[in-house]
Order: sequence, then structure tokens, then C-alpha cells
Amino acid sequence: MVEEAFIQVYTKFKLHFYRSLFEKIQSRETSLTTVETYCIEIIHAMGTPTIGEFASFIQISSPNAAYKVNSLIKKGYLKKVQSEDDKREYYLEVTDKYYNYYNINAIYIKKVAARMKERFTEEEMNLIDRLLLIMSNELMPEVENIKSELISAEE
Repeated sequence: MVEEAFIQVYTKFKLHFYRSLFEKIQSRETSLTTVETYCIEIIHAMGTPTIGEFASFIQISSPNAAYKVNSLIKKGYLKKVQSEDDKREYYLEVTDKYYNYYNINAIYIKKVAARMKERFTEEEMNLIDRLLLIMSNELMPEVENIKSELISAEE
């Protein structure tokens, strides 16, 4: 029962994202390929990874990752920021151009969360919050390296 409900919710979030993504591609609002879109979404979800961390996470070679990153930089969706501790190291950060065009998930999540606040009591919302944090922090070790940021921190 829980599995089916979770699959339904997860699938609806994915479908909304894919439909919105293809709408942007069809209307020529984007200069990114589908693969580049997934790469920038992954980099954003990881926080501020290095090219090596990004390559390792998606299990591709560093040169292949560097090629994808350089393409995203040229198109203005990503920038490299030099580490203050080690001047040889650079962190990847999404740009305002990314937020203006590609933060599809965050907008829809905010909309669903607002509907949840209208539908559920404060106590129920606290329980949902607690359960989701436990899922994220304890039950999903395969993606524990992602440095998630709160949606509100993106504003």
C-alpha cells in the first residue's frame, strides 16, 4: 500500500517535470539538450559539487563530465567558483539563468506543499515533515552525497 502510494506521487512529480521540460524545449525557451537538462538538475541537487564529484555521482569519466560542464558554462547555466581553501579546486554553481528557466520542480513542489497546508492540520504537516526527513536522512543512503538545499533557501 505505501509502495503504491509512493510510486503514484513520485510518478506524478516526474510526469509534471517531463511535461514542463518538453514544453520549454518545444517553445524554444531553452538552448539545452535533454541530457544537459538532466546534468544541470543533478548538479543543482548536489549543491556545489566539483567536476570530479559530479562525474563520480553519475558514474562517467572526468573528461566526459568536464565536456558537459563546459557546455553548460558556455550556455550560461553554470559557473565555476574557485575554492578559497585550495585554489586548484573549483565548485560548480547554477546561475540565475538556470533558476529563471529550469527550476520547474521547485515551483511545482511549492504549489503542492501549499495545497497540503490547506488540506492537512499543522500536526499532520509536522508528521509528514518528520517522515520525509527520516526518509531522506536515513532511508536513502544510495544518494547520501547530495547536498540538498531547502526550497526556501533558493529564493
